[in-house]
Amino acid sequence: MIGVQDFCGHYDWTFAYLRHTYGEAALQRYWAEAIAFDSQRHAYELIRDKGFDGMEAYWGHTLTQEEAGYAITRTEDVFRIDMHDCPSKGFLIENGLAAYDDYCAHCMGWIGPVAQRAGFTIDHEHNHRGQCWWQLYRPDEAADLNAARAKAGDKNVELRPDWRRGDRHVYRQCRQMPPEHEDSPDAAT
Repeated sequence: MIGVQDFCGHYDWTFAYLRHTYGEAALQRYWAEAIAFDSQRHAYELIRDKGFDGMEAYWGHTLTQEEAGYAITRTEDVFRIDMHDCPSKGFLIENGLAAYDDYCAHCMGWIGPVAQRAGFTIDHEHNHRGQCWWQLYRPDEAADLNAARAKAGDKNVELRPDWRRGDRHVYRQCRQMPPEHEDSPDAAT
């Protein structure tokens, strides 16, 4: 068994290898199949069966175990995670490891398919500095995304003075937005 530090470096190298050897589509398939519905089947089952309670059970346990700097906020129709200190990306930064240029994309690569199969969609942003936010909600309901952001209060990672220092990637309803959207005034809505 490998430790978490070795795992983060191995993941980073694996993503770069798959992309370089087989292309971006193969890497996306790896995330969507091997991670989402093989190694993370338990996450899918929790989210499918228990909705927001399942999300809280999964991420509350996992992120606490990883000693992540995070906050979970829930409203009636939105489940939000604000990640201030991702231990996985943080390890790569601290150790100068950067084999794959968008390591953070792997989370959306597996969580997106899990959420969609369980009946949810995701708005998400990450800045490649170990900081990100997630809002999961049912796409067929009128979710008040700004209410969840407001309820997060000072735990909202977007309020950090260093939030915009990294190259941000923006996802809306599980789809990555083009780069010009990443700095638009409504990118955070």
